[in-house]
Amino acid sequence: MREQSTSDGTLSIDDFYIAAKALCERWKSANSTLSNWTWIPCKRIPIGVSYNDGYLSLENVYHLNSRKDLASSHQELFKAEQPEDSATVVQFPSCVIHEYDFHIAYSFSYRTPVLYFHGRQSDGQPLDLGDIQKDLPEYSLKLLRESKWTFITLEDHPFLHRPWYMLHPCGTSEWMRLLLSGVQQENPCAVNYLVSWLSVVGQAVGLRIPASLTTSCFIDCSSSSIA
Repeated sequence: MREQSTSDGTLSIDDFYIAAKALCERWKSANSTLSNWTWIPCKRIPIGVSYNDGYLSLENVYHLNSRKDLASSHQELFKAEQPEDSATVVQFPSCVIHEYDFHIAYSFSYRTPVLYFHGRQSDGQPLDLGDIQKDLPEYSLKLLRESKWTFITLEDHPFLHRPWYMLHPCGTSEWMRLLLSGVQQENPCAVNYLVSWLSVVGQAVGLRIPASLTTSCFIDCSSSSIA
């Protein structure tokens, strides 16, 4: 595998594909509860261009108890009425379940990955930004409020051509340069880039990252073989 320095915090399109395939493999090995990331190939490549075009997709991620006040009241009611030795499963109303899709695409303008996400109610109606923010844990809201590099905008999805929310990539290369600076000399290859990047942006949108994925992030590039 060709090694590519990412010391400036950016990623080439070829290395984005390599890193994407590596993320798929590692996520599948490290995680047993969420869906797996999948590479979605797309045929929009001009004649004579050889890179692998497409995006990463993580579909049908369920968020329970999005309306915390409603869910809490049902939980308290259930505790009050249910005998201690009962094994009955609580069935919350469908309105407290939200479903999310996450996509990672490459930005040619910023030379970095971009996280797109879309949320919907149980009846398929899309969530607005206010609904999404209610789903986020406090640490995510704190990150969005305080970080000058992390903010949410509504943009057209580059492949689906529909409005999706995205974490704007304007400061990505800068904070990725800082994030990778401590390990770059030891591991200069690009396969670790997306795992490191996702460990930060996932927090901003409440996407849980398997702990074993981040702890095993920096591996010997020579031992990684991506087709």
